Amino acid sequence: MKKNLLGIILMFSISYSSFAQWQACAGTAGLNMQSLLTNGMYNFAGGATGAYLSTDSSANYVSSNNGNDAVGPTRGFTKDNNYVYTCTSQGVFRSSDNGATWISKSSGLTNLLTSGIINVGSNLFVVGPTGVFKSTDNADNWSTAGLSATDIRSIAAINDTLFVGTNGAGIYKSVDWGVNWVSINNGLGSATNFRALESKGNTLFAAGPIGTGVFRSLDFGSNWILLSGGLAAGSYRGFASNSQLIVAGSFGGGVFYSTDNGDNWTVINSGLTDLTIFDLELNDSYIIAATNTQGVFRFALSNLNLPTGIDDIIKNTIAIYPNPSSDVFNISFNQAIAGKTTVHVMNFVGQLVESVELGEIEGGKTISIDARKWAKGTYVLQLANHDNASNGIKIVKK
Repeated sequence: MKKNLLGIILMFSISYSSFAQWQACAGTAGLNMQSLLTNGMYNFAGGATGAYLSTDSSANYVSSNNGNDAVGPTRGFTKDNNYVYTCTSQGVFRSSDNGATWISKSSGLTNLLTSGIINVGSNLFVVGPTGVFKSTDNADNWSTAGLSATDIRSIAAINDTLFVGTNGAGIYKSVDWGVNWVSINNGLGSATNFRALESKGNTLFAAGPIGTGVFRSLDFGSNWILLSGGLAAGSYRGFASNSQLIVAGSFGGGVFYSTDNGDNWTVINSGLTDLTIFDLELNDSYIIAATNTQGVFRFALSNLNLPTGIDDIIKNTIAIYPNPSSDVFNISFNQAIAGKTTVHVMNFVGQLVESVELGEIEGGKTISIDARKWAKGTYVLQLANHDNASNGIKIVKK
């Protein structure tokens, strides 16, 4: 009986260990992959041999390169409500049918070699060796948006503030859609090459060169710190993030993730046969990694034991102070919460006293609820997100 029990335990352990590994995605074996994008059920990957598409959570990919760059690598993707875009060695391409066909959209670009592309509101931005370019008409036309003498390798945005990482000149910021740029290198030391930037709420992450690692700014780039907390030193090339975690890809060190906004990191490399990571992406169920020589891999988010219910998310995300309070309750969010969020306050007999619509929550945001007109007593504060509502959090008006 003991032997049988031991065998069952051993089988379970082996099975779980096997499950908690990266899985190679069919259709990309042996390929150089440099960029990723999730657009609903459509998961895109791009690299030296063009664009690929998966419609089954990245389990299987097929070539999706009809009309796209067939000469050099597909280096980046972005999307808006109507189109998917690629930036490649031959300029920008656009698809209206989720990758079935692509058309060239490079009018106005002074150099077709592009390194990064992003959609911000109604504007598209693409970067390359001759600076930043902007389009206000879905990539039909491009115009210069500054830094024309600078080799730009990456771009990100926090609301309407743009950030670019350069090859040799550090990081720049623009608050006027590229009309003016300012250098923001305080705390970066001698690091000047930045191949990837990632915004997570109001936090900005920058992928540093060899001998550094990942830098973080909590003040829109005014100051940077080099992160440690389990994160290996080295060169980094890719990020992905959502409201619960950020993932960083090292050029030779594999993949690391953090659930506390970069303070502490855990390596997840089991089953990953190429530790040189070009890009990372998240869909509803997986972390997706684009590697240098072994194609695309996926890692189930369920392996990380992340909070799944809104109560778990709220418990790790908000602070309410002061409590008790005689006038105002402040609610501070230390992480972003995706989707429309609403605060409800009810008295102890269940009557709604206050309701505040917050929209999508950015990390670092604090809101205040005026309680001066409430009667003294105990109330229940509840957060609703999508179709889910948290359990009540007790607050006291004194």
